Amino acid sequence: MPLEIERKFLVLNSDWKKNASDPVRLCQKYVPLGAELKGVIRIRIAGEKAFLTLKTPQSGCVRGEYEYEIPLTDADELMKEFCPSGGVDKFRYLVEYEGKRWEIDEFLGNHAGLVIAEIELTSADETFAFPPWLGKEVSGDFHYSNSYLAGLAK
Repeated sequence: MPLEIERKFLVLNSDWKKNASDPVRLCQKYVPLGAELKGVIRIRIAGEKAFLTLKTPQSGCVRGEYEYEIPLTDADELMKEFCPSGGVDKFRYLVEYEGKRWEIDEFLGNHAGLVIAEIELTSADETFAFPPWLGKEVSGDFHYSNSYLAGLAK
């Protein structure tokens, strides 16, 4: 199973914007699975592309992940049919820092003002340089998961 190894941090200030890519708007919703089922199914529209992603429950900063590109029209229809409410709307920026790519998510709507930096790693114990704009780590705090922010997880 493909693994996603990701660490998340709050962002202290906007200094990261000096070296950021142009933003891509991400709109994503989650298919409710019921309390007995684990993991999440996410439908994401990223600019002009769309993806269906299945994720296992997280263990530390590691989780299984399958992601498939799907037609944009399918994503719109899936969101309408299977995602009754909620969702996450945000801008994503890419920032290179000392050889690593950071994804910076600037949330919109109900979560406006929240900015989270994520880094994907090849192993859970991989080391990396901490940019000066990086704040508290929230990798293990489900309150900062997108599914929680979307209103799916309680």
